[in-house]
Amino acid sequence: MVSPFVIIALTLILLVVLFFPFIFRKVEENLEIFLFFMGVISLIVTNSLHLHIIVEGLHEPIKISLAVLFAGLLFKYTHKHIKGLVYFSLKKIPFELFIFLVVVILGLLSSIITAIIASLVLVEIINVLKMDRKHEVFYVVVACLSIGLGAALTPIGEPLSTIAISKLKAWPQVDFFYLFRLLGPFIIPLVIISGVVAGMYKGHKADDTLSESEEDERKVESIREILFRSFKVYLFVMALVFLGYGFKPIIDNYVLKLSPLVLYWVNTISAVVDNATLTAAEISTSMTEEQVRDLLLGLLIAGVMLIPGNIPNIICASKLKIKSREWAKIGVPMGIILLIIVFIVLLFV
Repeated sequence: MVSPFVIIALTLILLVVLFFPFIFRKVEENLEIFLFFMGVISLIVTNSLHLHIIVEGLHEPIKISLAVLFAGLLFKYTHKHIKGLVYFSLKKIPFELFIFLVVVILGLLSSIITAIIASLVLVEIINVLKMDRKHEVFYVVVACLSIGLGAALTPIGEPLSTIAISKLKAWPQVDFFYLFRLLGPFIIPLVIISGVVAGMYKGHKADDTLSESEEDERKVESIREILFRSFKVYLFVMALVFLGYGFKPIIDNYVLKLSPLVLYWVNTISAVVDNATLTAAEISTSMTEEQVRDLLLGLLIAGVMLIPGNIPNIICASKLKIKSREWAKIGVPMGIILLIIVFIVLLFV
């Protein structure tokens, strides 16, 4: 039986993890370090700071960090060809089909090139297209939904999927393609629907050239920045591993008692909290497969609603200077509609 002190302490830690990034700008800017220390504190509180957990925390982030590093280096030396490819494509195919393909291809490829690199490619394409603000924000939100969903299909796509596989690896059926089998029947149709919605939304074709001021604004990342970003992803995933083990008492005593469909709606909180953090705090091998599926679907879909909900949102909003209100006007109604549709589907699965 878990002592009341531990439950109270973990509840306070959870509240701090959820709300401090919104209250304190320094915490938001140094989120990885903040989560790392909170993870260590949660392990100390629950007397779980054991060697095998530390080793797992050091090991689990390796694959996704290397994926981010190599994809970042590849993008650095190939991004200059994107502008030419965009213009070439627009001369050969209708704008609507081009947008459809961008949203769907980036969504599906994000599971291999990572959500971070897919988001950077999206930013490059949007910069080239130079649409009016209304259309630009709409396409970015829809594409980030597609990327956030698609990246969850493999454990190297994004931290959420990395943590999910790490927490469930004791199950005999869990391998590299486990999330593809579990979530693919939902995610792949949603990615395609995202492309259709984007393609049906009337936008504007790109001009022939970028202005000098716009060219100056487009900054190519240095090797140092790519290495630093890879390290931040490594530290972020390690922090999530620690948080996952630290919150195990709360998971065992409260979360596991919830039905799959209740978990689905509870995790719409990922609209305001990065979904990887919630994944680390909630998933357990003691859950049923249906609980895991519904929990992850709730996290992934609600993640599009607000900027903090997912990594692609954060990257694109930052680089394209999209404000929270601009994002919410599109993301909230879109997320609610999809949540209801998928909920109805889950009722009959």
